[in-house]
Amino acid sequence: MRASLASSIAVTCAAVLALPVSFVAPAAAAVPSALGLPPTSTAQPPAPELPGSTQSLPLEPLGGADRALGGGADDSGAQGLARRDVRPFALVGVVWDDPTAALHGTVQVRTRSAADGAWSEWQDVETHNEEHGADPDTAEGAGRALKGSTAPLWVGASDGVEIRVRGEEGLPEGLRLELVDPGESRETAEAAPPAATTPTNGATAATAAHISTNTHTNTGATAATPRAAAPPAPGTPAGLLAASASLTALGSLGSLGSLGLSAAEAAASGVNSRLAPYGASWIPALSKEATELTIPYLPRSEEAAKAPSVQAPALPAAAAKPYIGPRPKIITRKGWGADESIREKGFVYTKTIKAAFVHHSATGNNYTCAQAPSVLRSIYRYHVQSSGWRDFGYNFAVDKCGNIYEGRAGGVAQPVLGAHTLGFNTNSMGIAVLGTFTKSAPPAAVVTAVARLTAWKLGLHGVNPKAAAYLVSGGGNLYKKGSTVKFNAIAGHRDGFATECPGARLYGKLGTARTSSAKYQGRS
Repeated sequence: MRASLASSIAVTCAAVLALPVSFVAPAAAAVPSALGLPPTSTAQPPAPELPGSTQSLPLEPLGGADRALGGGADDSGAQGLARRDVRPFALVGVVWDDPTAALHGTVQVRTRSAADGAWSEWQDVETHNEEHGADPDTAEGAGRALKGSTAPLWVGASDGVEIRVRGEEGLPEGLRLELVDPGESRETAEAAPPAATTPTNGATAATAAHISTNTHTNTGATAATPRAAAPPAPGTPAGLLAASASLTALGSLGSLGSLGLSAAEAAASGVNSRLAPYGASWIPALSKEATELTIPYLPRSEEAAKAPSVQAPALPAAAAKPYIGPRPKIITRKGWGADESIREKGFVYTKTIKAAFVHHSATGNNYTCAQAPSVLRSIYRYHVQSSGWRDFGYNFAVDKCGNIYEGRAGGVAQPVLGAHTLGFNTNSMGIAVLGTFTKSAPPAAVVTAVARLTAWKLGLHGVNPKAAAYLVSGGGNLYKKGSTVKFNAIAGHRDGFATECPGARLYGKLGTARTSSAKYQGRS
């Protein structure tokens, strides 16, 4: 019976997937009840208007012994800025002209709170950031817009700043202080701590609650569709069959313009349109059984299909022996408010995913989970506009409450080429945990989220989270270019580059993440 049902689903889904994407994608919004999807794009909370901004201030020599900045007799080469009023910002970083030059020294900042006018103590900015970024021989890695940069530091809403930079040797040329304003933040249910880590009928409890409280806001963007008296449970085989049958009806959402999506937003959302409607703020969780049934029908994006050097992910192999974890809820770029107009257009893919590299963002731990979307928008703007990268560097991000976010654009189920682990971005994915975990232990929710995400994404490519992975180095300070290196399938950034990332305390939890991830996949 199960085989017959799966065969029926395959026939129906194959017929649907043979249709042009322009026909199928709008219809996805007509079947939310079966897949646990948000009811329609227009029923989502409206994404924030996020102009955002970056102030770029050139640093100045501090002189011989600037006592106001705590300097001493050896500060003749120091640079910085005295206390000053500036436009509002929430994240800081320092950039310089030559991306191959390293800043050997210290960077410290003080900031003034926009809320109460109080000045912070001096805070250290992580200076070793060259190990993040695109591989040297890629178009992104050789881009003329690239700059050297420190890690960004989240400081919260501020309107005053003071900075000092001291070098152990000569400082790089063209030092500038970058002050990033993420734009107005909205505090949504997506940023709240997950109510549960186990999907309920294919969707998380938080998703189900959100659907329940927002269904009445659908004001007619879709054609009215008859409601079944007793719809099948979301995420179940019957629900998936009903969903695929509903897709053949091709319910219409109308033009993408009616959803308020720009061309860039439509492109970023469209690569996930088989997982959630256009413009959706999140991709819902599925049960393990439902996830297994969807594996053979996950398509590559049109851009990936056109790229001559890109091969399809090894989905059939994974489907033949479905060791895969249940798909977790993933907050989309639309959900965290990414400004799609600032990144480079188009998407770049690698061939497959063999390993996941775990990072910490080194932005500090002084953020709330409701602020996580603002942190992401700030890092994104810093990566693109300050550092010269084509997009957000990491493929995924995880906040301290365990919420999972889509990172670099191109589709969460696709092998998107990131800029996270210099020398090993090919055939890998990067996960950034928001925070600094050199001395602070990561919350249990973070480790669980990493395990759940890798169980699903590595499972799409038939990878055992507890197994070894072999990658070819693109060049770095640990492994010469062209060498084949053995990694754990879930590795830390420091495994591929001489760096503290992802911090000793988070790195120490990766063994737990591997074990849990394998269990989510159904492995012993």
